[in-house]
Amino acid sequence: MSRSRADPRPYEPLVMKKDQMLTGRRGVLRLAAALGATVTVGALAADRFAAPETPAAAPTPRGTSGAGHVGPAAGPQASRPRPSAYRLQPMTAYAPPAFRRAMPPVRQRPFLSMSGVGRSMVLTFDDGPDPRYTPGILETLRHYDCRAMFFVCGEMAVENQDLLREMDADGHVVGNHTWTHPLVPKLRPSRIRDELGSTSEVIEKTLGTPPLWYRAPYGAWNRLSFEIGAELGMEPLAWTVDTLDWKEPGTDSIVRRVLDGAAPGVVVLSHDAGGNRSQSVAALRRYLPELLDAGYHITVPRR
Repeated sequence: MSRSRADPRPYEPLVMKKDQMLTGRRGVLRLAAALGATVTVGALAADRFAAPETPAAAPTPRGTSGAGHVGPAAGPQASRPRPSAYRLQPMTAYAPPAFRRAMPPVRQRPFLSMSGVGRSMVLTFDDGPDPRYTPGILETLRHYDCRAMFFVCGEMAVENQDLLREMDADGHVVGNHTWTHPLVPKLRPSRIRDELGSTSEVIEKTLGTPPLWYRAPYGAWNRLSFEIGAELGMEPLAWTVDTLDWKEPGTDSIVRRVLDGAAPGVVVLSHDAGGNRSQSVAALRRYLPELLDAGYHITVPRR
């Protein structure tokens, strides 16, 4: 099922600043890296995550975004399962899809990139899963023994649960991209809860665990989205490099944007649904081996 790309109404862009909310013990993020063909899994910790020097760009139609640093998570001690060394600890009590008032600190901006992970990058794919394009992306990632993050829409996931299970079996991270890909700041709180909660529920029922990450459509975040995401135990992740593949600019253009933007900690935004994504599939086949040859490790946060 595909959806057309209509320009969203303008909204106030989110300005990224240094996160002053998180200090001390609240500054610990545990990540594990799936590192290319030679997999080395380890817990990655960082106690400070700097924001980018420039503010996030204004949104563009479906698939563009502003990004945020993958930083430490903190929250009250609650009766949730003890996390492994490779699991990000959610900010709030572990109990999705139930809703409760989010306890402080609640984030005020999404993460744009990762810090303290060495020469690593994160590849992310939004809007799927789509049986026309997602299998090709999974095949390429499997060929190079790399892991990625898939931010799925509930309306796509519920119809393609076999692809969700394939993502999970291959070690990819499945995140929440709302149910219908709406412009979140225009929604009532109850609608935001429905969009995020219903998608988390489908993921949990299919994979046995709820998502720990979410991404706002169009990169359009607001206070309520951060609070409701926290209530569901999810961290907000945006991106550093936008391939603009939703514009179908040509395979060469997508490859060039990824390679030009490659740097330690970068989060790359691409799509595996929402339109004709054949260029995205072809581009991955070209830029992924080049990134690996350049010494980059393709990394994902782990459950």
